[in-house]
Amino acid sequence: MAPSIAVANPKSVKEDEELRKRNGELERELKESKEREEMMRKELQRAWERLRVAEEAEERLCSQLGDLEAESVQLARDSNARIIALTHQLSQAQAYLALSDRRSPQPGTELPAAPPKLLNNV
Repeated sequence: MAPSIAVANPKSVKEDEELRKRNGELERELKESKEREEMMRKELQRAWERLRVAEEAEERLCSQLGDLEAESVQLARDSNARIIALTHQLSQAQAYLALSDRRSPQPGTELPAAPPKLLNNV
């Protein structure tokens, strides 16, 4: 048998050339797609990191807010107790003054001494 010589068909050569060209385009598109994917992966990682930082900051702020609320409640209670004590003290002073007004002092006599509670915490 004699060796056969392959004769290139111009149509198949053109098809081969088009396939190589299309293959090159597909490989380039694949490379670009992988590069975009990697960029998106890095961007997603940065976004996750920003989210983590924001969540930690939110937790700290909530904790600080809770502390401030507890402190404000305590201050309000203390202020209310002080107002009640001062109101009571004022009531006692008014009663003392009313009593002293009814007892007009006679010449040469003094008013009774104010109760000690009226003189404290003024």
